Amino acid sequence: MANINCRIVKEINKPSEEMVNLFKGLPVANIDDCMNRMAAIDSAIRPYNKEKILGPAFTVKVPVGDNLMFHKAMDMAEPGDVIVIDAKGGIDRAIFGEIMVKYCNKRGIAGIIVDGCIRDVDAISQMNIPVYAKGESPNGPYKNGPGEINTPIALGGQVVYPGDIIVGDEDGVVVIKPEDAELIAEKTREVNDKEEKIMKTMDDDGSYLRPWVDDKLKSIDCDII
Repeated sequence: MANINCRIVKEINKPSEEMVNLFKGLPVANIDDCMNRMAAIDSAIRPYNKEKILGPAFTVKVPVGDNLMFHKAMDMAEPGDVIVIDAKGGIDRAIFGEIMVKYCNKRGIAGIIVDGCIRDVDAISQMNIPVYAKGESPNGPYKNGPGEINTPIALGGQVVYPGDIIVGDEDGVVVIKPEDAELIAEKTREVNDKEEKIMKTMDDDGSYLRPWVDDKLKSIDCDII
């Protein structure tokens, strides 16, 4: 008999390394623009150091204030994976701290995101593994379970499936379905090229042409006195 909300899935489908690397160096803001500005997780989940995040999602679901399944996930996740934890947005207890982050780093995990709290913030801020969280609390977690590993989760207003491509920088985090990856990456590179041309023109002669502004004002019958 299945034990609802207490299960571990060992095998998941992951995008190729080449597909993931399509997003290497691409700004999260431009990626989100190319996804109709609806792909980012809640901005309350923020970075705790300067490291950028990129990799396939290894999903974890835990009860508020409990990290049993994250302990198991740390041993299961493969190098390059991003561990993404649905902790229900709980802000009373940290799900992890310095020791667990260091262990993930030693194992080659590409980053950790939690819709919940962390602790040992000063130490984590100086590590070279990206960590995103909703907040911080000195209260430690319980280790009772239940929970799930490698099942669909909710993370800051987005549904994340195991193997989704996770990209994060100082602006936040976006979630990309592998089947959409090539198109989104191509569109984002086009946006980057366009912005580089705008910046160059601004440097050359100080201009920033935006004829659409006046067109929009006209379309809304704005009174210009």
